[in-house]
Amino acid sequence: MSQDTDSPDTRPVAFFDFDGTLTTGDTLMPFLKFVVGTPTYYAKLALVSPVLAAYFAKLLRNDIAKQIVLKQYLAGYHIDELFELGNRFSEEVIPTMLRPEGMERLRWHQEQGHECVLVSASMDVYLNAWAKRELFSDVICTALERDAGGHVSGKFRGKNCHGKEKLRRVLAWRDGRSPVETFAYGDTAADIPLVTLVDRGYLWQSRDKKFISV
Repeated sequence: MSQDTDSPDTRPVAFFDFDGTLTTGDTLMPFLKFVVGTPTYYAKLALVSPVLAAYFAKLLRNDIAKQIVLKQYLAGYHIDELFELGNRFSEEVIPTMLRPEGMERLRWHQEQGHECVLVSASMDVYLNAWAKRELFSDVICTALERDAGGHVSGKFRGKNCHGKEKLRRVLAWRDGRSPVETFAYGDTAADIPLVTLVDRGYLWQSRDKKFISV
């Protein structure tokens, strides 16, 4: 293999969505439950249910709904405590939620020596630890804003890494790199901008229980 192919700037790259692609479902709500505990989780869930209903009815944007939910559950927590809880969540809970077919694709790319990048709207407070453990090259995701004392409000630092924002961040990440081949894996319409950007894009199809080329 030539030196150019071995270079991190030219070797193939595989971009992986997280929720629903490498896992069998959403991880944010389970994380919030892990943080606040079961009784508090359900008490607050009653308060945010109208927000979630409006989101699923497409009456409320994803980023707005998400920040309302995060504020209800996480406002006032110190970012260091959330990263500590996120590390535990990544060890104790995420492994029980993994999609075997998605992890099989990840392992294949890693065995080929490809760069693997996690690209998700999920939160850095638990994704960073999990991605490091699973040997991802990099993580592109949503982060929480924190004040001068390190406490969070529930607002994002920057934008929610979802849909077109996910694509924008991937393009920024790729700037200056020239991978010989690119792959991407997703599971929803929000991932289509990304999976259609690359050379080989795949979407998880629940009905067929496999990834379909797009």
